[in-house]
Amino acid sequence: MCTYKKVIKVILIVLAVAAAVIGAYCVIKKFIDKKNADADSEENYVSCSCVDA
Repeated sequence: MCTYKKVIKVILIVLAVAAAVIGAYCVIKKFIDKKNADADSEENYVSCSCVDA
């Protein structure tokens, strides 16, 4: 019974590390996407006056 507890602890530790990595990835991805969106909006700005017909 003691070995089952050790196995469960190892599995829980692996799951906790995986959850932390996924959380960090999501936060970093959101930050990078926001940063790229700000940069793209300035670089790709096109005036709408040329579309008027």
